[in-house]
Amino acid sequence: MKYTLSGKRVYVAGHKGMVGSALLRALEKEECDVIVANRDQVDLTAQASVDAWMQKQRPDAIIVAAAKVGGIYANNTYPAQFLYENLMIEANLVHSAYRAGVGKLLMLGSSCIYPKFAEQPMREDALLTGELEPTNEWYAVAKIAGIKLCEAYRRQYGCDFISAMPTNLFGPGDNFHPQNSHVPAALLSRFHDAKINGLDTVDVWGTGMPLREFMYVDDLADACVYLMKNYSGEDFVNIGSGQEVSIGEFAQLVAQTVGFEGTINFDSSKPDGTPRKLLDDTKLRALGWTSPTSLSDGLAFYYEWFRNNMESLRK
Repeated sequence: MKYTLSGKRVYVAGHKGMVGSALLRALEKEECDVIVANRDQVDLTAQASVDAWMQKQRPDAIIVAAAKVGGIYANNTYPAQFLYENLMIEANLVHSAYRAGVGKLLMLGSSCIYPKFAEQPMREDALLTGELEPTNEWYAVAKIAGIKLCEAYRRQYGCDFISAMPTNLFGPGDNFHPQNSHVPAALLSRFHDAKINGLDTVDVWGTGMPLREFMYVDDLADACVYLMKNYSGEDFVNIGSGQEVSIGEFAQLVAQTVGFEGTINFDSSKPDGTPRKLLDDTKLRALGWTSPTSLSDGLAFYYEWFRNNMESLRK
């Protein structure tokens, strides 16, 4: 089933975040009317607020990129907030979209939904086949609920609601909070500061051995638009880059991009997280989409954006 975005009112929930802002850039090519709302216009954690806004705006399509996100430290420190806020955002948007007769909805999840020791690369059917990684369990549980919510509304009400699971992301709009940022932002900021301050050593959490897959965020946005137009099914779809590296190798790539020439010290007293996370993107490739941006090119774009926006990022 093909779905056209041309001439449609498309609501991007979470438009100020890294993923949301990339979606706005991608949707500029689609000749659609993009709708956004700030927190003072609609509280996504309050059903009445979301319902009233949705009934008034009546979007034709929705992409749900709104979420409370963070790295290992944030997940461990704020488990109640990560579980509650993400559950509320998903439930409120899906239910209000159903009530408002929204024609198409894409829910974005996270690769952390998969079991800690899932067979690699992780296929979509690995969901709920084992225990989760404890360091991001709260966020994962909420995202699994969002996937199942879309499945349930599709099955019971016939809503064309779909879900997609992105791999680890980086790019413009990333969060550079010193404690709540993800790996790419934490490393980019750390290596940049070390270079500017003439430091000889940079510490990196963990052993550097875990394997990860990273994707430039504009590639994700392109994949989301592609799925909105070309996919309609109950099963969710992995969105990956197919580019797997160890954290140690990734740290070296970031250091090279920044121009840091010192020593990288891996602090094995800090947690590694999941030993390996690579998505099987066979389903997405079969639909006709592959990631166009190489890891080295994506990091170069990322660092250029970081340097151009450092003053506002460090406030």
